[in-house]
Amino acid sequence: MVLAEVDSPERVTPPFAIHAESSLVPVPLQFEPHSHPLHELVWVRGGTMTVQLQGLVLTVPQGHGIWLPAGLEHAGRMTANTQLCDALFDPNRSRLRPEFGTSTPVAVEMSPVLESLLTYLEGTDLTEQARLNAEAVVFDALAPAARQLALQVPSVGRLDPVVQSLLEDPTDARGLGDWSRELGLSERTMTRLFRSETGLSFQQWRQVLRVHHAVELLAEGLEVQEVAALLGYAQPSTFIASFKRVMGVTPGAFEARGRNAVSSGLEA
Repeated sequence: MVLAEVDSPERVTPPFAIHAESSLVPVPLQFEPHSHPLHELVWVRGGTMTVQLQGLVLTVPQGHGIWLPAGLEHAGRMTANTQLCDALFDPNRSRLRPEFGTSTPVAVEMSPVLESLLTYLEGTDLTEQARLNAEAVVFDALAPAARQLALQVPSVGRLDPVVQSLLEDPTDARGLGDWSRELGLSERTMTRLFRSETGLSFQQWRQVLRVHHAVELLAEGLEVQEVAALLGYAQPSTFIASFKRVMGVTPGAFEARGRNAVSSGLEA
């Protein structure tokens, strides 16, 4: 399902600073590019979300959220049977750490305390003081995650065909030589452009993009061996090593952490 418009509040009723809401998304969902006049913290339970901004692709797995500053245009997609959770923050009444005061998105670790507080704030029968007290603790608990799961996207026009093709299909197996011939660019030029734009070689950039895609596939319930085959790895062990280099943990440990995050959220 594709949403061309996103229906969300444009203001938070004073004296409050946070509006929290959640909904079940039963089918794969894609959001077209949009922005909010409020800061947004979005996270999911039971699935994975990918957020695309100009120049960045961010993967939001279970247990993590993404902070999107007010006015920042973004698009996104999520896997089926996912609980979409959203909190909107008034820019003028939110007491934020300096890391959240810029125009840059920030990955957030959704601790059980933070998730529980925001779920609590979804209630419509809270007293004014109870809501204000909970909001104050949210601002104390809200902090950047240790690992920022973002991939820089090259902005050089000459690389657009390869970048768009791989964003649409990370399993595309065409190598640097194939793209070089198709685009009329030397391999050396393509390597230099990828390195200067992203800090990575073409092969490294594609590998990180595939790991981001692997997070989605694992969230959909595929086995590690299936994901490795779909992404073109000859051996599951090679995929596992690549995944660990990017995510810091093996696919198995990542899945277990996601299950624990869902359990904690349900218990909260």
